[in-house]
Order: sequence, then C-alpha cells, then structure tokens
Amino acid sequence: MLVSSGTTAEAAASTVADVWVYAGLLLTAFAAATLLPAQSELLLAGLLVAGNQPAAALLLVASLGNVAGSALNYALGRGIERFRGRRWFPASPQALVRAQAWYRRWGRWSLLLSWVPIIGDPLTVVAGVLREPFWVFLLLVAIAKVGRYLVVAALALGHA
Repeated sequence: MLVSSGTTAEAAASTVADVWVYAGLLLTAFAAATLLPAQSELLLAGLLVAGNQPAAALLLVASLGNVAGSALNYALGRGIERFRGRRWFPASPQALVRAQAWYRRWGRWSLLLSWVPIIGDPLTVVAGVLREPFWVFLLLVAIAKVGRYLVVAALALGHA
C-alpha cells in the first residue's frame, strides 16, 4: 500500500522554486554583462546570505550567465563594424577610434577589467570589433567575472 505525504509535494515545490532562483540569477547576470542596465552582484549576495542554495552552484550560475553576456557583446562587436558609416551607429567615429587606441595600447590584458562597471561592457564589444581571438577573450573575461563574483561571495558570507 502506498502512503502519500506532503513531503513529496513540498520537495517538488522547492525544486521548482530553485529552478526559478537559478534562472533569475542566470538571466540577471547575463543582462548585467551586456550593455543593458542590470545589477547581478546584489542578487547574488542576497541569495548567498539567504543560504537556501549551495554557494558553489550560485557562483557557477552567475559566472556562466555573466560570461555568456560578455560573449554576446563580443559577437555584437564582430558584427557591428560593417555598419560603421550608418547614422544610427552607437558610437561616433572619434569615440570608436579612441576605444580602439586604448584597447591597442593596453591590449588583451585590459579584458581583466571587464568586470568594472561602465567600462567593462564596452571593452568586450571593442574586443570583438578588433577581432581578439575568442579563446583568449573567453579566458580573460572568465577570470575577471569569476574573480569578481568570488569577492562578492566572500563579502556576503563574511569571509573578507
């Protein structure tokens, strides 16, 4: 004879809630890495402090979302160059020349600053425009993004 209890339903509801938490974090981290205005650090810190999900899983999901958002910026940079002469192009010719000169001066290592607000997202676009090899881009951006989230986690959990 099979006995039903509320624990199965509670476990299923908890699993569904966890999926929404991870999906929300992934999408927020993705958006935060694009040129859209979004903030993922506060969400990550709040989830870490709440302690309902494993910290390693939250760090992994946030990092994957944020690196994927930067990869989208890179892809946009690779494709947008062909529209440079159009009126709606998002950067003036002078601004693009300055950004390219700055990137050429500091090189690929500047991608370690991809986590920095305001300058990080455009850096990832410029890396695409300048055709930085994708594997180098991915490695440096992942180091920067994961490092930033590790610092956020240390601060949120009181390890700093």
